[in-house]
Amino acid sequence: MRKWVLSGILASEETYLSHLEALLLPMKPLKAAATTSQPVLTSQQIETIFFKVPELYEIHKEFYDGLFPRVQQWSHQQRVGDLFQKLVSQLPSPDFTSHSISQVLVRFSLVTDLLKHTPVSHPDHPLLQDALRISQNFLSSINEEITPRRQSMTVKKGEHRQLLKDSFMVELVEGARKLRHVFLFTDLFLCAKLKKQIGGKSQQYDCKWYIPLTDLSFQMVDESEAVPNIPLVPDEELDAMKIKISQIKNDIQREKRANKGSKVIERLKKKLSEQESLLLLMSPNMAFRVHNRNGKSYTFLISSDYERAEWRENIREQQKKCDFSLTSVELQMLTNSCVKLQTVHNIPLTINKEDDESPGLYGFLNVIVHSATGFKQSSNLYCTLEVDSFGYFVNKAKTRVYRDTTEPNWNEEFEIELEGSQTLRILCYEKCYNKTKLTKEDGESTDRIMGKGQVQLDPQALQDKDWQRTVISMNGVEVKLSVKFTSREFSLKRMPSRKQTGVFGVKIAIVTKRERSKVPYIVRQCVEEIERRGMEEVGIYRVSGVATDIQALKAAFDVNNKDVSVMMSEMDVNAIAGTLKLYFRELPEPLFTDELYPNFAEGIALSDPVAKESCMLNLLLSLPEPNLVTFLFLLDHLKRVAERESVNKMSLHNLATVFGPTLLRPSEKDSKIPANPTQPITMTDSWSLEVMSQVQVLLYFLQLETIPTPDSKRQSILFSTEV
Repeated sequence: MRKWVLSGILASEETYLSHLEALLLPMKPLKAAATTSQPVLTSQQIETIFFKVPELYEIHKEFYDGLFPRVQQWSHQQRVGDLFQKLVSQLPSPDFTSHSISQVLVRFSLVTDLLKHTPVSHPDHPLLQDALRISQNFLSSINEEITPRRQSMTVKKGEHRQLLKDSFMVELVEGARKLRHVFLFTDLFLCAKLKKQIGGKSQQYDCKWYIPLTDLSFQMVDESEAVPNIPLVPDEELDAMKIKISQIKNDIQREKRANKGSKVIERLKKKLSEQESLLLLMSPNMAFRVHNRNGKSYTFLISSDYERAEWRENIREQQKKCDFSLTSVELQMLTNSCVKLQTVHNIPLTINKEDDESPGLYGFLNVIVHSATGFKQSSNLYCTLEVDSFGYFVNKAKTRVYRDTTEPNWNEEFEIELEGSQTLRILCYEKCYNKTKLTKEDGESTDRIMGKGQVQLDPQALQDKDWQRTVISMNGVEVKLSVKFTSREFSLKRMPSRKQTGVFGVKIAIVTKRERSKVPYIVRQCVEEIERRGMEEVGIYRVSGVATDIQALKAAFDVNNKDVSVMMSEMDVNAIAGTLKLYFRELPEPLFTDELYPNFAEGIALSDPVAKESCMLNLLLSLPEPNLVTFLFLLDHLKRVAERESVNKMSLHNLATVFGPTLLRPSEKDSKIPANPTQPITMTDSWSLEVMSQVQVLLYFLQLETIPTPDSKRQSILFSTEV
């Protein structure tokens, strides 16, 4: 059946090419006549009539010439997806003819038919899915009601000013965060603010400032120059916003199921939009600065190096071919047209989706970064991995630096926690060791981005528990990855202890008794190594370590390998941090015990501070001695980590977020996570009050200045353990 569909596509392409050839036939003599004293048409008229026709012909001729021999030599394993993917990647821009857009509609229909008859296991399936997605995005961006005058504006030379890119961004203005809508045109960069709607009037933009691309540069920052003071929002406030967003989203779904009136739902959606805007405004902390030749600079805050690099690339590419002219009247007209021109209409959060769209993935994504090819000269190369959560991207993992090579073979595996994630991004960097010779932009790392790319996390495709290989292309560089997803209902289970040997998955009392120690050897060794060389590691305990290193350390500790300290000294410190987290995560019972966990959850909710302190300390000192001593040992260590927050970016709240569920999450029999694996894990489950309660319990003890030691205080606490 695939062959018959492809035969139909070939027939359609033949017809389209013949039409283009018929158009091209008179073009050459008309062009020749245009240079004579008696032209039939002027050069400008010829350019208008035959606009982009030669380019369209070349694109479709290349596609046809590639597809025809493959259909002629047909087999069930024949691949054609790469041809369709390349074809749709050359989709017409808004300045192409209406003929090309109508051809996209035909192509969209044919690719849909081909995908229906392509098995999921066939290598073409993901390529055709990607081709279909690109086509859908293109078609959805075309608003048939917008006239050509609204799609572009004519400048003095008769050319058209086109919108290339627009996005919501946060501008830093005199130390305050301001939500802006930024527009990149073919000749200028415009920053606008959406005016409040009054009395039912339509939306309008107010231009805050603009920079001609000919005058725009990216500000260079000397080592001695101070980076702008970025007002940071406490992590607990951001988490509170996320909880509120989750609750409102849940309320909307409940009202829809109850068939309540649209007014109630609209009111909830308005509240949701307000919270989403607030979260977008408060989240990003990475500076992106643009500089006007007249001396004025502007600072934006973004969440990822990926976006910063993307904006720079788009602007620099356009600067090579732009000219500029703009009167005050034209500026007003351009600003007014932004309402019609904008392509981004909503705050870009993953939860701001329609009901039938994927809510994202919750659980753990294992990623193996295999290798990369396509680098033109030997460099010191490494990669970082980012995933989105609540609409902004977070750096989750980093490979080791592969030195002096054009073909790095990292073969490193990472385990990344997903919170409603839909996209995995990868960035390749060249490590620059001689930093004194390099100038910084935006006060960023001097390491240079060599390439970047991303892959959509398709829930259906990732349901299979087997590894899935993929290749991400980025500016001539190809990075090979493998991914495997484990959903939350499986990844959060504590397994009952079935062994007496080793340390992982064994009750802490058994381990300490066997070792004749108060704190397990694995905890002491990991903490000692991290304090020796990991206290200033950015994102320590948050950034994933290499999974293969973690598994190697786990095996070494389980068999009591005497060389484990040597192994640790040679490993990346994030792998050691990951091993410590894994040890607590695999305990058959949480460190705070199943018996006392409900009391801790109730105690943290007490409003009276004196009663809360008495209750929480009493509960803490009621833990079994191995659990208590181990926790106090870990607590002191985490406080020392937070003392270096200015360097490692790990606050007490960040550490509580990482370790809270790990130390308190109850065993499977006490967990509130759905036991039915077919039941979807919603965002409310992820950011539930239960999870936040676990974070708050640990944060409470981290914030206490002193905790009485067991020997001096255990006998003096007179309160009952009952809450």
